[in-house]
Amino acid sequence: MAIDLTIKVAGEGGEGVISSGDFIMQAATRSGMEVMTFKSFPAEIKGGYALSQVRISDEKILSQGDGFDILVAFNGEAYEVNKPLLKPGTVMVWDGPHGGDFEAEEHEGVQMFAVPMSDIAKNTLKNYIAKNMVAMGAVIELFGLPEDSLKSSIHDKFIKKGQAIVDFNYQAIELGRQWIRDNYPDRDVKYTFPASTAQKDVIILEGNQAISVGAVIGGAKFYGAYPITPATSVGNHLVDIMHQTGGVVYQTEDEISALATVIGASFTGKKAITATAGPGISLMQELIGLAVMSEVPIVVADVQRGGPSTGMPTKHDQSDLFACALGGHGDAPRVVLAAANVQDCVDLTVDALNLAEKYQTPVMLLSDASLSIQTEAIPRPNVADYEIVDRDFAKPQPDPSIFNRYQITDSGVSPMGAPGIPGTNYAATGLEHAEDSGPRTNPETRNAMTEKRWRKFDGIEDAYKPIEREGEDGDDLGIICWGMTQSVTREAVARLRAQGHKVSALYPKMLWPMPQKQIEAFAKSVKKVVVPEANYQGQFADLIKMRTNVVPIKFNAYRGEPLIPREIEAMALELLKEEAPKARMAIH
Repeated sequence: MAIDLTIKVAGEGGEGVISSGDFIMQAATRSGMEVMTFKSFPAEIKGGYALSQVRISDEKILSQGDGFDILVAFNGEAYEVNKPLLKPGTVMVWDGPHGGDFEAEEHEGVQMFAVPMSDIAKNTLKNYIAKNMVAMGAVIELFGLPEDSLKSSIHDKFIKKGQAIVDFNYQAIELGRQWIRDNYPDRDVKYTFPASTAQKDVIILEGNQAISVGAVIGGAKFYGAYPITPATSVGNHLVDIMHQTGGVVYQTEDEISALATVIGASFTGKKAITATAGPGISLMQELIGLAVMSEVPIVVADVQRGGPSTGMPTKHDQSDLFACALGGHGDAPRVVLAAANVQDCVDLTVDALNLAEKYQTPVMLLSDASLSIQTEAIPRPNVADYEIVDRDFAKPQPDPSIFNRYQITDSGVSPMGAPGIPGTNYAATGLEHAEDSGPRTNPETRNAMTEKRWRKFDGIEDAYKPIEREGEDGDDLGIICWGMTQSVTREAVARLRAQGHKVSALYPKMLWPMPQKQIEAFAKSVKKVVVPEANYQGQFADLIKMRTNVVPIKFNAYRGEPLIPREIEAMALELLKEEAPKARMAIH
C-alpha cells in the first residue's frame, strides 16, 4: 500500500512553526521519501497564525493534499482554526495539559496527546524558544520520525552559533521524547513514519530557489533586485550562486529601477532577469513597454500575492494575469508563462530566458506566494539536458551608418547590436522608429513596425508546446487550468478517472499569446469546459473567451489559499450531473 502521510504544525509566528515543518521535511527527504510542503504565515514579523504542512509519500506527490493526518497545535488559535478539520482517524499533539493557553476538547475518533511544550520550555529549559524542539521530540517518540536525520538538520542549522546551541536543542528534543514515554507508555498510535528507503539523487528546493537555479542554468548574468514579499528570496538565493558563474546581482532603490537595470544589462548583450510581486508589476508597466518598443529581451518573474494595493503580501493568489498579459498602454505584445510546481520553476525560468532571447521580447513568468515557499525534492538538474537559446547577434558591420537594428524581416526578429560588435551601435529608445532606430512617426513606418513586433508571435503556439492533456475525446467534462491550480487538478482528475468519470484536463504553461488552436481543439473534444483559478474575475477564462470560440464555466476561489483536490473533485461531480451548467461557480 502506498504511503501518504500529512503532518501539519500550527501556531503563532515566531514560535518555530515553519522551521519545525522544515525539519520534518528534511528528515523525510533524507529517508528517501517524496515530500511536498505547504506554508502560510501572516505579514507581521512576529505573531499571527502560521502553519507548516508536510505531505510525505513513497510515490510522486501532485499537490499539498486535502488536509492533515497529524496536527501539532502550538496554541489555542491553532486548535480553534483546525478544530473543524479534526475528523475521526486524525491525531492531535497539543500544548497541554498545563502550561499552554487552551484546553482541548475530546473529539470522537481522534487520538489526542497532551505535551506541555510551553511549560517544559519555560520552566525546565528556561527558554521559551525551545518549545518547538520539545514538540519535535514528542513527534519523534510518537510517530517514529527519524531522530538521526532530524538531529542532522538541527546541527546544520545551528552549528554556526556553537555546539552549545546544538546540544541545547538536542536536550529539548529528549525532554519531549521522555514526556511521551512517561505519560503514554501503552500508546497505540495510528500513524508511523515510513521506514527509510534508498536515497535518491534529488535536491530540496523552494519555488523561489528553483527560479534562481533556472536563471543560472538559462544563462542569466544579471539580476536587478528590489525586495518585495513574496519575491525577495529569488534575489537572495541568486546572490549565492550567480556570482559563481560570473553574473551580477544588483539591488536598486525601487522596482522601477530594478527593471531599468535589467533592460540596461540586456541592451549590453547579457541575459537579465528580475522578480517582483503585484505592486512591482504595476510600477514596471512603463518599462515593460520600453522593452517591447526597443525589442530588448527581459524576464520578469511575478510571484503573485493577494491584492489589490498592499493586499495580503504573504497569501496565495492568481490575480495578476490581466496585468501581465495586457498591462501597460499601447499595443504591447509579450509572453506569459505560469509555473505549477517547483520543477516548473526551474524549467520555465530557462524557457522564459530562451523565449525572451528568441523573440526579443519581455517574458513574464508567473508563480505565487504559496509556490514561492513550497518545498519539493526534485531530481538534481543536469545542465546538459537543457537547450539554451541565445539572441541573434548582428555580425560586425563595415559601414555603421547603415546598420538596421530594426530591419523588417519575415519573422519579425532582427539581429541585435551590442557594445563590442563593431558597427552595430544604435539608439534603443521608447520612440517609434525606423529600421535604423531613428525616430519616425509617419503612418507607413508605424504600420510596418507595429506589425513587425506582433508578427514575431505568429508561430509561437506551434514552436513552443509545453501543454499536456489528460483524458480522451468525448469525455463529459474538460478542465483547463494554470499555475499552481494545475497540480491540485491533476490529483483531483486522477481520483475522478479512477472512479470511472469521464473527465479530461488541459494544462497549458504558456498563457499568452493564447494557445488558441490547442484550447479550441480540447474544448471541441469534450462536452463542457470549466476553468478553475484563484481570482474573483476568472481572468484566464475571460482571456479564453476573448481569444477563442470557447465559453468556459468559471470556478473561482479568492480566499488567499490555494484550491485543494477535493474542491476540484466536488466541482467536477456537480457539473457532471447538471444538464445546464452554470456560467460561474465560486468557493469560499
